[in-house]
Amino acid sequence: MLKLILTVILSISLSSHAFGDDELCDHTKASSKNTGKLVMFIGVDISGSFKRLKDNALRFISRYMYAHLHGCGDIKKIRSLFVGSIGGAKPNEPKTFYPIESFKYKSIDGIEKELRKIFSKTSNQYTDYNAFFAQVATFMKNKKLVMKPTDIILLSDGIPDAPKVKGKADYRSLKLKPLENLSRKITVRVLYTSAVTGSQWQSSVPRNRVRVWTQDANVMKMWEAPDIFLKGKPFAKQDRFFNWLRQNVDWSVRKKTVK
Repeated sequence: MLKLILTVILSISLSSHAFGDDELCDHTKASSKNTGKLVMFIGVDISGSFKRLKDNALRFISRYMYAHLHGCGDIKKIRSLFVGSIGGAKPNEPKTFYPIESFKYKSIDGIEKELRKIFSKTSNQYTDYNAFFAQVATFMKNKKLVMKPTDIILLSDGIPDAPKVKGKADYRSLKLKPLENLSRKITVRVLYTSAVTGSQWQSSVPRNRVRVWTQDANVMKMWEAPDIFLKGKPFAKQDRFFNWLRQNVDWSVRKKTVK
């Protein structure tokens, strides 16, 4: 009996060492009510204009994805996940969406490594938000995800490549219409914008039911500040980071109609 107990203890110890502290989230902070209803789409801007922010964004999103995949710190668990790039070499070019299985069994480092492999190139000449939204709508219908709460995360500076009006970006050309009526709560979150661009997304992009949240690049880069993401602390216990996520990224947005 003693031999059996020692074997079990040794097995648990080796497992914890092999997978690291980030693997313990499901056992430490996940609420029994946090069952995973959220559908999430993540779009990564790999155009040249976003190159200077892409490294920070990929480090962030790998931790963000892990937290949502495992309900760390009572962050909402996701039931479905699709990850792809925004835009292409020409308008309306469809892009590959990588499913949840590509990431859910990986550690944080494993997720980050996979993302860097997928988005290794910075070659897209055209940041096509409208094509991305249309593809999201198609996936939701084909995968029978209609009426599920949905978050669409855009890692991008948010500046559309559509034809300019009087030398300025035309935010009214952004079309959220394909997303309307797909869910009672669907939120587009544009991360790593400037303050001006974020304001344009919130005040100028036409919409009825779709909610829009933006966050400035200067704020986004604060996620790894030494007093927010605590060095040496297990990921499952990064309560300051999880609270920062709730307040600055996953904030619950009210509907606002923009005609």
